Amino acid sequence: MERIRRASHAGSWYTDNPKKLAEELDGWITAAGLPKSSDVRGVIAPHAGYSYSGRAAAYAFGNIDPTNISRVFLLGPSHHYYTPKCALSTATVYKTPIGDLPIDLEVIEELKATGKFELMNLRVDEAEHSMEMHLPYLVKVFEGHSVKVVPILVGALSAENEAMYGKLLAKYIDDPQNFFSVSSDFCHWGSRFNYIHYDKKYGAIHKSIEALDKMGMDIIETGDAVAFKEYLSEYDNTICGRHPISVFLHMLRNSSTRIKIKFLRYEQSSQCKTTRDSSVSYASAAAKVDA
Repeated sequence: MERIRRASHAGSWYTDNPKKLAEELDGWITAAGLPKSSDVRGVIAPHAGYSYSGRAAAYAFGNIDPTNISRVFLLGPSHHYYTPKCALSTATVYKTPIGDLPIDLEVIEELKATGKFELMNLRVDEAEHSMEMHLPYLVKVFEGHSVKVVPILVGALSAENEAMYGKLLAKYIDDPQNFFSVSSDFCHWGSRFNYIHYDKKYGAIHKSIEALDKMGMDIIETGDAVAFKEYLSEYDNTICGRHPISVFLHMLRNSSTRIKIKFLRYEQSSQCKTTRDSSVSYASAAAKVDA
């Protein structure tokens, strides 16, 4: 029986007009001007409303060569639903205004059989935006190619569980038909986010935020999950996809394919100049086979 996850954020976080949405995505991908490479096996991309992060996200999705990929694993943080585990979707299809993505029920069953995952109901699935914001880009990039998705909601994991899920999922990286779309925004700065870390040596507040984010991005590029954890506990940077990113780093460390993450774009929703301001940072990266 078909169980549909509606495009619940279309019409608010991004346009629900199919023609307009396709044109927007095409425009951003063209403007990013990146060469498509079959070596790109994963991305880290933001998940804010497209008016904020759509342009930045193109620097992740614009790298993808869809030719040999038949499955996309989505790893997104949970914003509204608390779980100390990872949760699998119970839907059979994810809808978007520009096309639908079927869920790979075979892999879902395989993951379920490990006993390590819980299931999220449709209500939890549709309330969460972190994976949905990647879907229109994936539909656009995989136009004309048949691809299935494996959505995994990543809960508030302990360091041990991040390592455990990373180990468990690592084998999927060694199959070049699999692709990984990791969802995260970076620093959420300002009193409304209860985060106002400011190092005056960088000058303006927005420069301090950039330095803090870049420090985290540099550590992610090294692939060192432990160092990333230490960075987070030292600075408490409000990176909402910290758990999906950590799981991905553990996956890369446990796979036999050498893959390196490289950030290609960094933006802020606005430039904070006083403590009354607030901003969210967006960073896009490609995870590429390291020859």
